[in-house]
Amino acid sequence: MQPTTPIAFSAEQMKWYEQACAKIDPERLQNLLLAITDIHSPTGAARAASEHMVGYLEKIGMAARYQPMSFTSGNVLAEMRGSGGGASVLLYAPIDTHLECDKTEKLLTGDASEVDMQPSAQMVDDWVFGLGSSNPKAMVATLTEVATALIEAEVPLIGDLLVGMADGGMPVDLSARQHSGMSNGVIHLLSRGAAPDFAVVMKPWNWVYHEEPGMGWFKLRVHGTLGYAGVPRGTPGFRSSVVPAATVIQDLEQWIIEYAERNTSGQVKPHGWIAGVRGGDPERPAFPSAVTEIFFDVRINPRTSPGAVKAQFAAFVRELEAQRPELVLDWEMYGSVPGGTTDAQNWIVQSCQRGWEHIERRPHGEPDLLGGQTDGAALRRFGIPTARIGWPWPAEGAPLPVTEGLGGMGATYIPDLIPCAKKIMYALIDTLTRPRHELGL
Repeated sequence: MQPTTPIAFSAEQMKWYEQACAKIDPERLQNLLLAITDIHSPTGAARAASEHMVGYLEKIGMAARYQPMSFTSGNVLAEMRGSGGGASVLLYAPIDTHLECDKTEKLLTGDASEVDMQPSAQMVDDWVFGLGSSNPKAMVATLTEVATALIEAEVPLIGDLLVGMADGGMPVDLSARQHSGMSNGVIHLLSRGAAPDFAVVMKPWNWVYHEEPGMGWFKLRVHGTLGYAGVPRGTPGFRSSVVPAATVIQDLEQWIIEYAERNTSGQVKPHGWIAGVRGGDPERPAFPSAVTEIFFDVRINPRTSPGAVKAQFAAFVRELEAQRPELVLDWEMYGSVPGGTTDAQNWIVQSCQRGWEHIERRPHGEPDLLGGQTDGAALRRFGIPTARIGWPWPAEGAPLPVTEGLGGMGATYIPDLIPCAKKIMYALIDTLTRPRHELGL
C-alpha cells in the first residue's frame, strides 16, 4: 500500500473538526444503539428499524425518506445539503441482521441462549447487547451520531452529506422474502436517488480498506442409490452417497485452503468454508440417501471474476473424478457476487487514511488481509469510490456471557466506537468543506 498523501487541514478546518468532534456524544450514541438493537430486523424484514431511523434522522435536521422494497422491507436515505459546489458523501451501513434467532434456526445457531443472540437489547454500563448490536447496528448508530455532531457543530459545508441504510445487506438469499440479501437493498438505494460522489462504509476491523471481496456459493453433490439399513455391505446395486461424501469433504476443505492462497492479492485473501451437508430424511433413518449435498461459500477477489472461480472449481471436480472414478458427482454455482475495488489513491480513501492516522498517531501501513464481504463491493461496482473504515472487533471484556465464534455479532463496547467516529468525522470535514476541483472531480 502506498504511503498516505499528506494534505493538511487549514486552521479553520481544524477548528471545525474539533468543534464537531466535541459534539460526539457517547451516551446519545449508546441510547440510539439500544433502541435500534431492540427492533428486530432480520434480512427482508427491516421495515420497522428503517422507519425508526427515518424519524430519527428527520429530528436531527436531515431530509429523510423511507424507500419501501416490499411490505416488510425498506431502506433509509437522508440528506443535508451544503452551500453548493462540493462533493456528496454517503455514510452507509446495512440495517438487517444475519439471523432470525428463532426455533427454526437451532441447527444453524445451536442453543443460542447467550445475550448476543437475543433479538432484544440489554445495556450494561458502556455495553449494549443483543442480536446485531455490533454488526450492523453499531455502524448505523455511529454513522448517525457522526452526522448529528456535524450538524450540531454548524460546520459550513460546501458539499452534501448523505446517510443511507439498507435492508438485504447480509450474505443470504431468502426466497420467502423476495430473495432478500446479497446486497439487494443497497442496489435498490443507489438506483433510487443516492448516487453520491464518494461513500464511506463502516465495518469491523481497525483499518481503512479500498477494496472488498465478492462471494461464490457452490453445491457439490455425491450420488449413490437409495438404500436400506437392513441390507449387508457389498449388496449389488446399492452404493452409499453419504460415506464417500465424508472423504470428498476433506478433499474440498483442502481445495478451499489452496484456493484462498492462490487467489490472494491486494488487500484481499478470499477465504471460504464448508457451510453444511444435506441428505436423507430424519423421519426415515432406515433409508440412506441417494444424494448427499455439500454446500459452501468461497470469497472472490476483485481481480478474479465469478466465472474464473467457477472454472477453478470445475477443474478441481474433474481432478477429483479422475483420481476417484468410483465417485459420481455433479455441482453448480448457485450464487455469485463480484468483488469491488477503488483506486487506493482516490480522494476518499486517502482522506479516511489521513483521519485514521490523525487519531492513531502512526502511519496506516498494510492492513490485515480481508475476507469479509459487505455492501461496499456493490457500491464500488456502481462506480462509487468507497472507503471502508472500522473499529477493533470483537469487543473484549464483556460483562455478560457471549457466544463463541461469530455468534449474533451482538456485543458492543461504546468507547471502542468513538475513535472510529472521529476518523470518519475527519474525512467528512476534509471532503465536504472543499470545492469539487480539489477532490479530483
